Amino acid sequence: MLLPVNATLGIVMAALLAVATGGAALARFTDARDRRRYWKDIVMAGLRATAQLAVVSLVVGAVMHQVPLLLAFVMVMFTVATFTAGRRVTRNGTGWWCAVAIAAGVLPTLVPLLLTGLLPLKGIALIPVAGILIGGALTATVIAGRRSLEELEARRGEVEAAMALGFLDRDARLEIARPAAADALIPGLDQTRTVGLVTLPGAYVGMLLGGSSPVQAGAVQLFVLIALMAVQTVAVAVTVELVARGVLHSGERVRAAGRRIVGREPAVVSDGKLRPRSR
Repeated sequence: MLLPVNATLGIVMAALLAVATGGAALARFTDARDRRRYWKDIVMAGLRATAQLAVVSLVVGAVMHQVPLLLAFVMVMFTVATFTAGRRVTRNGTGWWCAVAIAAGVLPTLVPLLLTGLLPLKGIALIPVAGILIGGALTATVIAGRRSLEELEARRGEVEAAMALGFLDRDARLEIARPAAADALIPGLDQTRTVGLVTLPGAYVGMLLGGSSPVQAGAVQLFVLIALMAVQTVAVAVTVELVARGVLHSGERVRAAGRRIVGREPAVVSDGKLRPRSR
């Protein structure tokens, strides 16, 4: 066993959480959009993780050998990921579109694995793999969505200029959002490039602790990393498309150069002026 579950472990984890909280408070880390202080989020994240893992540990043991409950548990994972991504990307009702990006990345990878039998429909295999893929899609969607919307806000004038030159509103947004959203691929790429040299990820370590050979553990970890790159690439591409089409937007209303522009809603060029598209 890697770590003994005892009082010492609890004290060490509490100390590490205090370090993270104190560091964020001293550095005055805040959210760029609503100025929320991150030290509070760190405290809540630590407490929630403790409670959630305690409950999930009991639930996984109960659903591991019952397929309907197993699939329901995976759906709960997907629902929570969608809610979390939507809340992080935007504060309005368009956040639910993040479900499309996450599903587009996860389903084409997970379903073939189940159909071919490479991934057995058992809790001990499905839950970890599904969790890794959904978590990767969640992270990529959040980074891509936030970076896209922030870049569009900062470079709004360039978007207007492109539309004034005849670009479709989707194409104008895409030119600005796509390079920014691509940053969401960097963590996964770096992890894959440095695996074995800088870190030994969880799947590899977990299989070794479970008694697998180093070759088996390496094969599984390689599969996980490649699958994650595929999932995250698709999730980012779909997120950018949703932002470019205006269905996923920040919902902000501003006035620029005497013209009213509504969030990320589609616009048209008429009589040489940028106007909101009529509904």
